[in-house]
Amino acid sequence: MTGPDAPGRTPGAPRVALVTGGSRGVGKGVATALAAAGWTVYVTGRSVERLQGTVDAAADGPGEVRALECDHGSDEQIAAVFTRIAADAGRLDLLVNNVWTNPKGFMGFNGRFWERPTADWDALMGIGLRAHYVACCEAAKIMVPQGSGLMVNISSFGSRAPFHTVLYGMSKTALDKMASDMAHELAGTGVATLSLWLGLIRTELILSLGMDDFNGFPLDRAEDPTFVGRVIDALTHDPGLAAMSGTTVITAEYGREHGIVNDDGEVPLSHRGSFGGGPLFPPVTDAQLGIETIDEVAEAGGHNGFAGG
Repeated sequence: MTGPDAPGRTPGAPRVALVTGGSRGVGKGVATALAAAGWTVYVTGRSVERLQGTVDAAADGPGEVRALECDHGSDEQIAAVFTRIAADAGRLDLLVNNVWTNPKGFMGFNGRFWERPTADWDALMGIGLRAHYVACCEAAKIMVPQGSGLMVNISSFGSRAPFHTVLYGMSKTALDKMASDMAHELAGTGVATLSLWLGLIRTELILSLGMDDFNGFPLDRAEDPTFVGRVIDALTHDPGLAAMSGTTVITAEYGREHGIVNDDGEVPLSHRGSFGGGPLFPPVTDAQLGIETIDEVAEAGGHNGFAGG
């Protein structure tokens, strides 16, 4: 579906990816890992200068990273990124929706929802959700005609358990549901969607704190940003990708099952047990979609959608 033999792809040509928000952290790690696997990777950020470190990190690898300036609060600028990629590369094999922003004064745990400005919505739901939806719309315009592609949302266990803030959890749950529903509309096109639940990530910020653990979780078993990129690369080769489309993948568990490790060779730990279980949106089969629901039975019985009365 997105592998070397994807429809319309010139044999031997590098696969093309877009990673949004690629100046640091997860985005930088994903981009450099993909470039190390031979991809041509476009990364976006609010300034090309801030993206230069990501470009340089991939300079000696078989692939390359190309920086594009983009304010993901602007639908027009997002659309322009895809226009540029289509003009430059003629295709797009992978979209990684990673861009995210902190509202002013937001450090992850500061204040309950009624104590925070309602303007937090604009950052966490605008950049953290709307920008991803817009990117998927633009990516689909390239991927569907070419008959292949994968769109990945960077999500977290915050979809299931209280984590950071109410708006953070809302945005992540929405990303999972977005991938699930988009998969149904993309069925038969050759394009897949996935949400990824990442665990604790050893970002530059986390490592700079000099701690051995974070809230009791050992940092030596957390995930490297590049680990996430290697998981995504492996998913594009997975022969079961079409059947997985629309589901949520826990990166640590997929990595363990497929022999993917951190830069130091360690296997990251899954947070499943700490946050109450697995994804909220498991695969839905055609057979399940075809069964009679309570509402359908009730409507046929003249109850206007209500089972009782």
